[in-house]
Amino acid sequence: MARRLQSDKVLFGTVVGLVLFGALMVFSASAVLASARFGSSYYFLWRQLAFAIVGLGLMVVMMNVDYRRLAAPAIVFPALGLQLLLLAVVLFTDRSHNTHRWLHLGPANFQPSEFSKLVLVLFLAYFLDARKQAINDWRHTLLPVALVTGASVVLVVSEPDFGTALALALIVAAMLFAAGLQLRYFAFAALSALPAIYFLIFHSAYRHNRILAFLNPYADPLGKGFQILQSYIAVGTGGITGVGLMEGKQKLFYLPEPQTDFIFAVVGEEAGLIGCVVLVALFAVILWRGLRASACCSNEFGRLLAIGLTVLIVGQALVNMSVVLGLLPTKGIPLPLISYGGSSLLVCLLAVGILLNISQDTT
Repeated sequence: MARRLQSDKVLFGTVVGLVLFGALMVFSASAVLASARFGSSYYFLWRQLAFAIVGLGLMVVMMNVDYRRLAAPAIVFPALGLQLLLLAVVLFTDRSHNTHRWLHLGPANFQPSEFSKLVLVLFLAYFLDARKQAINDWRHTLLPVALVTGASVVLVVSEPDFGTALALALIVAAMLFAAGLQLRYFAFAALSALPAIYFLIFHSAYRHNRILAFLNPYADPLGKGFQILQSYIAVGTGGITGVGLMEGKQKLFYLPEPQTDFIFAVVGEEAGLIGCVVLVALFAVILWRGLRASACCSNEFGRLLAIGLTVLIVGQALVNMSVVLGLLPTKGIPLPLISYGGSSLLVCLLAVGILLNISQDTT
């Protein structure tokens, strides 16, 4: 019988520290921009703090709710239907930044694709647990997973949001691997996806340009390569110790969206290599504690749920940092717990709350 333990204090402290550091960096990255656009240097900070307070409250609630209650058809399937509905509805909203990614709820904006990550993790943990004796059954296990995942990915790509679609695919792949799916199915899925990926990249001018900028940003430094080159300059300027908090220059209308997608470059410039290494180490702690919670969990549902939630946070962080450092083509993916954005912050803190509850349950 499982014995009840206290929640993982290391994971809790690490996440709270990241949220507070994120709020500080959001203010540093956005103060001048916010003053110019909205007349107040604190515009992004106050909103981020409001989301942080709500998110931390939800995290505490979820860490005190038995995660096994989530393994119920009355929760899983309505949540799945709702996320698909929201992904469809958002396509009919007004464009923002040439995309249909946000639902406008009064003063706040909600991004359904962020909610979709959490729901997919929940669905897969429930479904793969129910099919744990037949994971490699393509008709009764893999086909339903492919249909649900495919519908979500197609709707997200239609926004368009190719980066989040790849993040969803990464989460699904990690959970299927943890469930014991044979490697030949991964090879088949990758080969099957190649034509679609090729079409999406080379029949879209901005995606094609991002690939060209990734391969050689210096070929067009004021055009296609501008974003990544400004990121290089920010990170390179920081050196070992950084130029100091609030002292960075690249955030002053050079770095695109310095408070969201490229906030890691601001960290690099102002906190230097030391700050970046510490930040990476904190995400490594989340990976360690998430995998530990999975390994020690007393049941398959909790084990898979912990894997999915950990990849949701750490996988996205790895992708964001890789983009900033030029290791991957530019994609609009925020840095979890750090970047400005209510939807991402709330979903990540909900995920951590569930992880903290799973950490109480060991064999």
